[in-house]
Amino acid sequence: MAFELPALPWAEDALEPAYSARTVSFHYGKHHKAYVDKLNELTAGTDLEGKSLEDVVAAVAGKADKQAVFNNAAQVWNHTFFWHSMTPGGGGRPSGDLAEQIDCTWGNYDQFVAAFKAAAVGRFGSGWVWLVADNGELKITSTANAEMPAGEGVKPLLTCDVWEHAYYLDYQNRRPDFVQAFFDSLVDWGFAAKNLGG
Repeated sequence: MAFELPALPWAEDALEPAYSARTVSFHYGKHHKAYVDKLNELTAGTDLEGKSLEDVVAAVAGKADKQAVFNNAAQVWNHTFFWHSMTPGGGGRPSGDLAEQIDCTWGNYDQFVAAFKAAAVGRFGSGWVWLVADNGELKITSTANAEMPAGEGVKPLLTCDVWEHAYYLDYQNRRPDFVQAFFDSLVDWGFAAKNLGG
């Protein structure tokens, strides 16, 4: 069974104006799709063909001769997770247990956002910034290129894509403005809370 481009959880124009339909069309329809297509090309006729995306990532992670497979598989997973990290009418502050844990870890929500933005702006080149639960403790982590949070007990809660293609059409080189818009208008705290509790 070939890998397929997962459906978006909302319509292409659903995140406007903070994230335009044009950006979604290019980012999802071109970039994300290209990773799926390349992954199918790289795994066709190999022992990885027919495996789940997660199994492929696990099988090739850290193997230099399988870097291309890892890059494309991880990017398919990362992008799918990113789309679910945003929602129409999103943004604002989290509530419940997640809000309490953020306040406990960073002092308050604003300090959490400042730390997340610092990680996003500080990521040189392309990559991702994640809110993760690491053995129950909330942390912000940044990964380069296609890398994802990994390790025993590490559970991603949400991510923000800071590859330039993720925001350039809407924000040009203003990565801090994109990350602020992510928190003001896009982030899906329900998704993060579900991941924390699941």
